Amino acid sequence: MAGGVVLVQGASRGLGLHFCKHILTARKEASVIATCRSPEAASALQALQRLYPQNLTVLRLDATREAEIREAAEVVAKEHGRLDLLINCGAMLHPSGRGETSLQEVSAEGLSITLATNTIGPLVMAKYFAPLLWKGIGAFGHQFADQAKQHRAILVNLTAKVGSIGDNALGGWYSYRMSKAALNMATKNLSIELGRGKTKVVCVSLHPGTVNTDLSKPYHRNVPKDKLFTPEYSVNCLMNIIENLDMGKTGKFFAWDGSALPW
Repeated sequence: MAGGVVLVQGASRGLGLHFCKHILTARKEASVIATCRSPEAASALQALQRLYPQNLTVLRLDATREAEIREAAEVVAKEHGRLDLLINCGAMLHPSGRGETSLQEVSAEGLSITLATNTIGPLVMAKYFAPLLWKGIGAFGHQFADQAKQHRAILVNLTAKVGSIGDNALGGWYSYRMSKAALNMATKNLSIELGRGKTKVVCVSLHPGTVNTDLSKPYHRNVPKDKLFTPEYSVNCLMNIIENLDMGKTGKFFAWDGSALPW
């Protein structure tokens, strides 16, 4: 399908911004809702809106504020009546900008702020936007011939490989690792609840790789050049996965290259 209604949460920069660019370029009839905390300060997003004034809407939304999420869902319901793809991109490494390297660096404040942004926010987004996802028209992904196995919409939580419990051999980064592991559990729970009944939603966790964004910037020197991806490359890979999702893949954790990752 050429169109589709998409919401990208955390779209002012990085992967969120490039998801908007990719979809607007690839799907000329798509309607994209981009959300961020401070639209007035999101210069790159404002520039993109000037290029696509009919297709791109920017909404103020802080994913740690439930009232703002509810208000955004009401706006989308009124203007579009449905949602075909929800991508939760907003995330933070730690309030300090660096992950904890030892237990002595852990603080209750750091944990709570990171979890609020990386885990609670995406789950509350799902709460308020699920009714719109159930009304989707299946504009993204691959549909089974059997109508009973077809989906209405797709929900994507951007996670990280370091959120894998089974893959953790280095330790550290308590707040970030815990927040992404918890987000993965939320994705799994959502895949079960939103996969019941006649109207189904595919729910997946996707790992974008190590991407050249502000979040990973403090650690770029430790990443081989061929493993540090541009946002454009990562988004291209992730959209390829999204376009091939179906109900047989819901509740899964995939890397940028399509490989399954352990929980």
